[in-house]
Amino acid sequence: MAKYTIGVDYGTLSGRALIVDVETGEELSSAVFDYPHAVMDEALPSGKKLGFDWALQHPQDYIDVLKYTVPAVLKESGIAPEDIVGLGLDFTASTILPAKKDGTPLCFLPEYADEPHAYVKLWKHHAAQAQANKLNEIAQQRNEPWLKNYGGKVSSEWAIPKIWQVLDEAPEIYDAADTFIEAADWLTWQLTGKECRNSCTAGYKEMWNKRTGFPSKDFFKALDERLENVVEDKLSLDIKPMGDCAGTLTAKMAELTGLKEGTAVAVPIIDAHVFVPAVGIAQPGKMLAIMGTSTCHMLLGTQEKQVQGMCGVVEDGILPGFFAYEAGQSCVGDHFQWFIDNCLPASYYDEAKAQGKNIHKFLREKAEKYKVGESGLLALDWWNGNRSCLVDVDLTGMMIGMTLQTKPEEMYRALIEATAYGTRMIIETFREYGVEVNEFYAAGGIAKKDPMTMQIYADVIRMPIKIAGSDQAGALGSAIFGAVAAGKFQGGYDDVFSAASAMGKVLDTVYNPIEENAQIYDKLFAEYRTLHDYFGRGENDVMKRLKAIKKSV
Repeated sequence: MAKYTIGVDYGTLSGRALIVDVETGEELSSAVFDYPHAVMDEALPSGKKLGFDWALQHPQDYIDVLKYTVPAVLKESGIAPEDIVGLGLDFTASTILPAKKDGTPLCFLPEYADEPHAYVKLWKHHAAQAQANKLNEIAQQRNEPWLKNYGGKVSSEWAIPKIWQVLDEAPEIYDAADTFIEAADWLTWQLTGKECRNSCTAGYKEMWNKRTGFPSKDFFKALDERLENVVEDKLSLDIKPMGDCAGTLTAKMAELTGLKEGTAVAVPIIDAHVFVPAVGIAQPGKMLAIMGTSTCHMLLGTQEKQVQGMCGVVEDGILPGFFAYEAGQSCVGDHFQWFIDNCLPASYYDEAKAQGKNIHKFLREKAEKYKVGESGLLALDWWNGNRSCLVDVDLTGMMIGMTLQTKPEEMYRALIEATAYGTRMIIETFREYGVEVNEFYAAGGIAKKDPMTMQIYADVIRMPIKIAGSDQAGALGSAIFGAVAAGKFQGGYDDVFSAASAMGKVLDTVYNPIEENAQIYDKLFAEYRTLHDYFGRGENDVMKRLKAIKKSV
């Protein structure tokens, strides 16, 4: 009798479930649920206004993903609950919430329903930048050795700056919270009835190290005396590695999802990192870019190297036996959508409608007619700050070279090229610091659906690009970990390498660099790098000054 696992992939705007055949990797059914509250970046559900750079979510949306998608895939596939041997999930990070000791989020309690700090702080909540800046300053002054494992800077997207912001701005919420927990771990807690912290988010987003643990109490005290015991009081020292079983499904969650009580639940993982086994990567030197609203770059190595501006290096952070590196770009799909939503004349929408084409497809067809360099445009891809290699959310976007003859499709292409240059900066920085990048893979909607963008990337980075074979690679990766949580005795696998080999996949499609294009892109990238360093490394902080003026008014 065939056995199956379910992977649930939690993104920025929605969650999706996927049911997968454990033996063949065949994907039988998937379902998506859009978060009703989406991203709350302007106001709470009550209408209470939020501050600048806030990004919150409502945890009820996460439970509703399970409620609606898991029964849907069971129904569509016709698979019996008793044949589902495991469940895995992945999540954005650091996406963190304050909760009581029984797991109740503070925002569920009436007395905190109108308090912004009681809600989930989404990964792209950047309002804790002041705390991140101060943390980095103090860590650098103290010469904290762990800081080099994060490229020399901690981001406002990470857990500690967000927790510190709560303490600074709403100490009553900090005191009311028995714990601050990643959404991935909170959901696993809801599923199994047991709190479980995963080593992936702890390692990459909470400054935890497998060998040395968290930074010292003295460091946290140097930040703020009230943070001296933050780890013991608000986090956890009980951290489980990838591939472990977090527990089994409770009766309550079995009823909610339609699954069988006692089904194995995997230790969760960050949404980007879970793509690695989904494409079958199990060797060093193979970079995987997960391209969505943002892009995360994952890379395995055999040694621990300190790379400027990387998001982190974590031993066993993705697969056992490897040091896993992460870098990223904060704005990719968001970048393109911003342009579509704000910068196109009505005539473009009218023409696309007349041709029966999606506006993205219509604009790409116009953009791909241009030769490399023909537009005379160059952009910096910092519309949502820079994650790597500058680690600075206060940087903003820029485009130069525009004239009265510039067309929207030229600008659109320049934005795509900018994100490719950003990826090349990341690749070259890893190489400069002694970490090999020999192959390049891409996953996500852009990789699967946008040949023009992928050819631009291949030309810019001068490497062939292989494409993930699943449209739901995040959910597939989670399903792979679900199979490992179940174990071979229950019909799964005893290790992630065996599971990834059987269930992971890539397409036959390969985008090879075109030398003629690559030569011109070399010249354009040199100009990009000049602008990158000029505006990003302190020579001209005009972007930050403009942002400060904006905040002041």
